[in-house]
Amino acid sequence: MSWLSTKRFYLKRMSWPPSPSQSQFLPKPNERNILITSALPYVNNVPHLGNIIGCVLSADVFARFARLRGYNTLYVCGTDEYGTATETKALEEKISCQELCDKYHKIHDEVYKWFDVDFDFFGRTTTKEQTKITQDIFKKLDKNGFILEDSMTQLYCPQHNSFLADRFVEGICPYCNKDGARGDQCDSCGHLINAVELKEPKCKLDGATPVVRSSDHLFLELGKLQEKCEGWVEKSSSEGKWSSNGVTITNSWLKEGLKPRCITRDLKWGTTVPRPGYEHKVFYVWFDACIGYPSITANYTPQWEKWWKNPEHVQLYQFMGKDNVPFHTVVFPSSLIGTGEAWTMLHHISTTEYLQYEGTKFSKSKGVGVFGNNVMESGIPVEVWRYYLLSSRPETNDSQFLWAELIAANNNILLANFGNYINRVIKFLAAKYDSTVPTYKTTEAPEAALIADVNAFLSEYVQSLESVKIRAALKVVMDISARGNQYLQESKLDNTLFSSNRARCDNVLGLAINLCYLLAALIYPYMPTTCESVLKQLNLPQRTISDTWTGDDVLPGHRVGFAEYLFKKIDEARVEELRARYGGKESETSGAAAATAAQPEKVGKKDKGGAGKEKAKTGTPAPAEAPASKKKAKAAAATAGLNEVPEGVAKTPEMGEIETKIKAQGELVRKLKTEKASAEDVKKAVDELLALKTRLGDLVAQASK
Repeated sequence: MSWLSTKRFYLKRMSWPPSPSQSQFLPKPNERNILITSALPYVNNVPHLGNIIGCVLSADVFARFARLRGYNTLYVCGTDEYGTATETKALEEKISCQELCDKYHKIHDEVYKWFDVDFDFFGRTTTKEQTKITQDIFKKLDKNGFILEDSMTQLYCPQHNSFLADRFVEGICPYCNKDGARGDQCDSCGHLINAVELKEPKCKLDGATPVVRSSDHLFLELGKLQEKCEGWVEKSSSEGKWSSNGVTITNSWLKEGLKPRCITRDLKWGTTVPRPGYEHKVFYVWFDACIGYPSITANYTPQWEKWWKNPEHVQLYQFMGKDNVPFHTVVFPSSLIGTGEAWTMLHHISTTEYLQYEGTKFSKSKGVGVFGNNVMESGIPVEVWRYYLLSSRPETNDSQFLWAELIAANNNILLANFGNYINRVIKFLAAKYDSTVPTYKTTEAPEAALIADVNAFLSEYVQSLESVKIRAALKVVMDISARGNQYLQESKLDNTLFSSNRARCDNVLGLAINLCYLLAALIYPYMPTTCESVLKQLNLPQRTISDTWTGDDVLPGHRVGFAEYLFKKIDEARVEELRARYGGKESETSGAAAATAAQPEKVGKKDKGGAGKEKAKTGTPAPAEAPASKKKAKAAAATAGLNEVPEGVAKTPEMGEIETKIKAQGELVRKLKTEKASAEDVKKAVDELLALKTRLGDLVAQASK
C-alpha cells in the first residue's frame, strides 16, 4: 500500500503568535530535508492575484508535493513590515506603523488561509528575533571588513527637521517633466530617479521645500564579495537547476560588477543599527528583509539554526517574482558569505514573470484587478481559483488573468474532464456494486495498456515537480484523467457491459477506482479540498505520490462512500458582470461593449446543442468520423490556424486547453480594441492569438494524418 502513515499530513499550519505547545519539525539525519520560503509579502496593502501566484501559492504546491513524497519539509513565510512604504501608508491612514502592520498582517493571514496555503509557520518581521539575527549578521560583516562608511547627499525637510526617504518627496520628473514623480521613480515615464534630481521637490508630510544636505551611511562592500558570490552562483544554479530568468537576472548584476550598496536609511520604523552615531537610523529594508526568513523560523523554533546553518543536510527552495531575484541571489547570499559562517544557502530559485489583469496592470487605487478580499467574495470556489492561477502561472512569459478563461477552465476542464471521470466511476460502483469494489484483474491487455500509459504520465509528473515545473505537472494530471475517460469510453462501461460481461466490467471498474485514488494524490498539491472530497467519496486515507503505479492499491471488498459532484458549472454570463465589477472606472463604459463584441464565432450546428452539449457533460473525446471528414479537417488546418477543433477530429486535452485560450485571447483582443489601447498592446495580443490558432491547426493536422 502507498498510504501516508505519518500524522504530518493532518496537522494544521501555525500562525502568529506562536504557541509553545505547537509541534516543531526539524531536519532529520539520513532523510531529504527541504526548507521552503516564499517572498515575504509587503504589509502595506491587500495582496493581489499576481502576488499570490508568484510567491505563496506556487511554494504551497511544491511544499505539499514534497510532503507526499515523504520528504521532511518546512514551509515558512510572513509579512515584511519595516521600511518607508509602511511609514507612508501609516501616515495616509492616520495610524501608527505598528497598528498598520497588525491590520494588514491579519488581512494577509486571512487571505492565505482562504486559499488553503499550508504554511508550517506564518510570521512577521517586527520581532526581537529579527533584530537579534540582523544585528548579529551586520556585526560579523563589519568585523570581517565588509562594511564601509560614507556620506550621501539627501533631501532634508527644515520644517520637521528630518531627512526625507525617497517616498516622502515628490516633484517634477527631470526626464519627462511630469508632476507627481516620487523620489525614487517616475510612474509616468518609468525612469529611476535620485531624489535630489527632482525639480520643485516638496515634502509629502508638510508641503515644505526640502534642501540638500549630507548624511552619513553604511554600505555593504559587495565588490569584495563578488568572487565568492560568483563561485557560489555557478555551483548552486547548476546543481539546483535555477529558473532561466533567475539565472539571467543574476548574471546581469554580476556582469556589471558589484558595487558598495547602502544598507542604512534615515527612518524610524526599522531594525536599529548597532553602531555609535547611527542611533537614529535603521537598516535598509532590502538588507534585513531576507533575514526575515531565518528570523521567522526562529519564532517557529528556538532550534532554527538546524534549518538555516545546516548546508550539508538541508536544501533551500525559494519562490518569488522576478523583481525580487537579485536580492535573493546576490545581496542576501553575499551577506551570509561575508559572515564566514556555514549558512544554508539557496539551492533552487523559482521565479515568475508578471500576471496582468485583462490586458492591463493590477491597481488597487484605480480599482483594477482582483485582490485577495475580492476572491473571497466572488462566490467561486477556492479550488477553481487555485487551478486557474496555477494552470496559467507566468513561468516564462507574462500571462493574463481573464474571467472568460477562468470560467472556461472550470466548465471545460475541471467539470468535463477531471470531475466527470471521478463522478462516473463512483456512481457506477454505487449503482451496480452496492459501493463495493469487486474482484478484478489488471493483467488483461486494456488494463496493462492503461497502467503503462499512466506510469509514463506519472514519471513526467514527478520529474516536473522535482524540477519545480508547476504548470507542466498540473497539465499531466489532466492528461491522466483524460486517459481515464478514454479508457471508460473504449471499455464501454455501461449497464450492458455489467449484464453481459460481468468479469470484464469488474476489471474495468476495479482499475478505474484505483485511478481515482491516484488522481486524488496527484491533485492534492494543487487542489487540496478537491483531494479531500475524492478521498471522502472513496473512503480512503491520503495516498503518497509514488514513482510507479500498479493499479491495485484499493483491494476487493472495500466499500466506498457516497458520490458527490466535485465542481459545478459557472454561468458564462458572469464574465461581463465580473469584468465590470473589477475593471475600475473604465469598465463602466467599455465592459458591456467588450462583452458584446467578444461573442465567440460558432462553427457547425452542433455547437448550439446536441453533441456539443453532451460533450460538456461527459468530458469524453468524440469518436472519430469517416476518413473524408479527416481529410477536410487536415486541409483546413493546413491553410490557416483554427478557432476550434473541427468535427471529425478526436479532441485531445491539449486541443481543448488551447481552444479555451483562443476564446479568452480573442475576447482580450476585442476588449483592447474597444478601449482603444495602444497599437503595441493590441499587436502583442493579436500575435499571441494567431500563435494559439496556428498551434491548434498544427495539432489538428497531426491528429488527422
